[in-house]
Amino acid sequence: MGQKWFRAVALSLLIGVSGAVSPGLATETDGAEPEQQVGAITHLPLPRYVSMKASKGNARRGPSVTHRIDWVFMRRNMPLQITAEHGHWRRVVDQEGVGGWIHHSLLSGVRTVLIQKDMLDIHARPNDKSPVTAQLELGVVARLDQCLPDWCRLQVAGFKGWAPKTALWGVDRAELRD
Repeated sequence: MGQKWFRAVALSLLIGVSGAVSPGLATETDGAEPEQQVGAITHLPLPRYVSMKASKGNARRGPSVTHRIDWVFMRRNMPLQITAEHGHWRRVVDQEGVGGWIHHSLLSGVRTVLIQKDMLDIHARPNDKSPVTAQLELGVVARLDQCLPDWCRLQVAGFKGWAPKTALWGVDRAELRD
């Protein structure tokens, strides 16, 4: 009992005011598989991907308008990863790891991805041998549709097709979507 009590006290000290567990910290302490972390406000998984709803969003040093603006996101639909929650604020990072705290009203649950390979072929079916439906330039933002273990179906500028997950930022490698 003493050891579990100590772990519970240590965990409660790490959780702090926001109720969020430090990244990578498992909430199970008796050898069981670690639980998925969830946001203290939304109870949705952390980390998770979202997109910019607005065409401009201030990323602040802390979760309030009194905190300094460190970064301004200037691209509507840009995929971002939420890493923490506090009230109406979400801590986000982009594909380069840059970010800060942004008001939740500037974010959307619509999933998008960022193309990370120049002139990426998107295919009619999820394999390299199927016909190419389009080529996407490095940095293009595409809407995420379905995902299989190694491929995702994308939509962009009227084109639809499949791309390998390894060429995309904004989707987890193990993520499956119907």
